[in-house]
Amino acid sequence: MPRGPRNLRISCDGDGLTAFGGVALLHAFFQRLGFRGQVQRWVRFSQRNADYSVGEMIEALLYPLLLGLGRVETTEPLRRNGVFQYLAGLPRYPEATTLRRFLGRLATRGRDKLLALHDHWRRQMLDRPRPARAAILDLDTTVLTVYGRQEGSAVGFNPKKRGRPSYVPLLGFEGQTGDALAGSYHPGNIHPSTIVGPLVEEAFGRLPGGVGRVRVRADGAFYDHAFIEQIEARRAFYVVAARVTPPLRNRLGGLRYRRIAAGVWAGEFPYCPLDWRRPRRFVVIRRPVPEEPSAQLHLFQMGGYTYQLFVTNLALKALNLWRFYNRRATAELIIRELKDAYALGKIPTQDFAANEMFFQLVLLAYNLLNWFKRLCAPPAWQRSTLGRLRQRLLVVPAHLARPGGVPTLRIAPGYVHGQDFVDIRQRIQRLQPFADLDHREPPAKTKKREPNMRQPKK
Repeated sequence: MPRGPRNLRISCDGDGLTAFGGVALLHAFFQRLGFRGQVQRWVRFSQRNADYSVGEMIEALLYPLLLGLGRVETTEPLRRNGVFQYLAGLPRYPEATTLRRFLGRLATRGRDKLLALHDHWRRQMLDRPRPARAAILDLDTTVLTVYGRQEGSAVGFNPKKRGRPSYVPLLGFEGQTGDALAGSYHPGNIHPSTIVGPLVEEAFGRLPGGVGRVRVRADGAFYDHAFIEQIEARRAFYVVAARVTPPLRNRLGGLRYRRIAAGVWAGEFPYCPLDWRRPRRFVVIRRPVPEEPSAQLHLFQMGGYTYQLFVTNLALKALNLWRFYNRRATAELIIRELKDAYALGKIPTQDFAANEMFFQLVLLAYNLLNWFKRLCAPPAWQRSTLGRLRQRLLVVPAHLARPGGVPTLRIAPGYVHGQDFVDIRQRIQRLQPFADLDHREPPAKTKKREPNMRQPKK
């Protein structure tokens, strides 16, 4: 039988080695898009540390998010890996304290400028690889539990850690591409329906000019007449999960239902809730309570049935409306990926503005990788998660050599995705850069945003 080595010697003098060979693809992608150059033109402010440009510091914050290092404190391997720094185009990798201080300065001096640039890119990317004619806006929210004395955190609705302070991010995604259209960051005691208005306006403003039809999907946290009227004022369509209030519950028992699929019945009626100006169309989906526990048991139950209730202005049949709304679950999967793979839940500082800036950088990192997959990855990889891409593409052991003075990245012959690696590099070289023709002076520096400490809506 074959045996392992008996007299194995270990030496720590390997030269030209890295565990992050896939960084060569990320850097080529950033470089082809003109990422660092546009950041330098849009995001300008004075720095005490002249060793790094603003673009280099932002990239230094993005790479740990994409490579799975997460917290700022865990970036030490990047500081000691010269091959990674060479592949990423960084003169050196900053220390953790330098990154944290820059995050605070970016939050107060460059936040609005960076967000304006991000918006500029979003409008272009929604039209790639083909112009968009319609859009779907999926709205959702989540809870980020904190364990210290972070500024602006507050005790609110926290189903998994009751009584713990938290932050509440609001997120809007484009339902077809998965791009993050908008995001806002709030204390944990804020109810989403009271603050969703500006987020919706931002999301609509970031759609390309060719988009003519917009449909909005949202869960019960956004069930509010002001939100509904805002969507209608935009002449958009919506389907929103309705909260089962006592007046609505009284209607469910006597409603006439018809079978629309195996084990699924539907009914509908016009209804004008209290404080609403006019009635809307309400659609009810009824199903028997399953014998085995499932994730659907959180739905409203009555008389051996579970109920889902929607308010909508779409003219879809009940079955098609139900299926259209259920595809909103993609947004929940994206949020889970943001929290787990992109370290969204790893609150980096005690300052609210810096934490909000970190949140915006997470959205930027997510969009960049989403665009990377859509434009450069093979078709079979289009829906791969960040964890899968790290395993297949980004965290790849490699050796940097210079035969004949030519920098060459050598990957083990047993690497099963070697041809895909080469094909992606070729796709990147053919990629059209970000357009910078309509460059305007970004918004002026604003004062530090204070967290909203209003009481939650009851």
